[in-house]
Amino acid sequence: MAFFKKLKDRMFKSSSKIEEGLDAIVQEAEPTPEVQAPVAQASIASDIAEPKPVEPAKKGILGRLIGDKPEAVRRELDDEMLEQLEELLIAADMGVDTALRVTANMAEGRFGKKLSSNEIKQLLANEVARIMEPVAKPLPIYAKKPQVVLVVGVNGAGKTTTIGKLASQFQAAGKSVVIAAGDTFRAAAVEQLQVWGERAGVPVLTAPEGSDPASLAYDAMVQAERDGADLLMIDTAGRLQNRQDLMEELAKIVRVIRKKDDTAPHNTLLVLDATTGQNAVNQVGTFQKLADVSGLVMTKLDGTAKGGVLVSLADKFGLPIHAIGVGEKIDDLAPFDPEEFAAALTGIDN
Repeated sequence: MAFFKKLKDRMFKSSSKIEEGLDAIVQEAEPTPEVQAPVAQASIASDIAEPKPVEPAKKGILGRLIGDKPEAVRRELDDEMLEQLEELLIAADMGVDTALRVTANMAEGRFGKKLSSNEIKQLLANEVARIMEPVAKPLPIYAKKPQVVLVVGVNGAGKTTTIGKLASQFQAAGKSVVIAAGDTFRAAAVEQLQVWGERAGVPVLTAPEGSDPASLAYDAMVQAERDGADLLMIDTAGRLQNRQDLMEELAKIVRVIRKKDDTAPHNTLLVLDATTGQNAVNQVGTFQKLADVSGLVMTKLDGTAKGGVLVSLADKFGLPIHAIGVGEKIDDLAPFDPEEFAAALTGIDN
């Protein structure tokens, strides 16, 4: 629950955007006009007879326990409301196809009924959780040693930090880890990994700046095997998916490490930046073709008002989502929980 609280607190941009949007949609319901009760004509008998006191309506058991509360505003779920819901979800980067599917499922069996804002939020959270449930899977750990984990993604997505956090967490869980600083073109990435390695007591293998990253990856496999390491995590240079030369270099790394182990890499993690919105969908499609992506990690969910892109990715690709990040600290990266994510995204209590 600690991470859920952090997730909910830090996903305020996404949750507040959706929560406020849903509230506004329901508030558009026209208020029901108050109907005045007709005043009965006084009769001669009533003028003469002493009027009887009017007894208050009896409350049910629940009413007597909690007292009277103002009734929540409700709005009929009609075509206009569905269109507004679709627009809200698309604005939250859920994607057109996913938004249409989600709203259609929400309306099934409820069309024409009046719903409150809280009921709409719960329906949305349930539908999001349903989509995300099949893809919520932790990074699998195999008996194979070393298990080679290749980490890919575009510039600035958070690959280096994610590798450091995962390595530290696995090391703390009793797994021996080796890191290969395969981003040989950026000294800052190597230094960042070395800092994480020192914190966790994980060796970080490096090569001179500008060296062939495929050669470093191969040498790292040799050393990890010699040391009996459980996991070898290989960082790669940040690549823009439209840079064909860099993509070919990534393919070369895969070819070279398969000379050592034809089953490697055993996992290929694509790290995505949530703030890129629907562009993340294009990245997954491209990297999936070139690097046979096996799972996703989504970072920077605390920095976007468009966290719905993760729902779109799950709906479109069905790739496992291993972890999500909401900050820079080691415990700001945690296994993906679909119900907690859905609750945080819609702004409800879990």
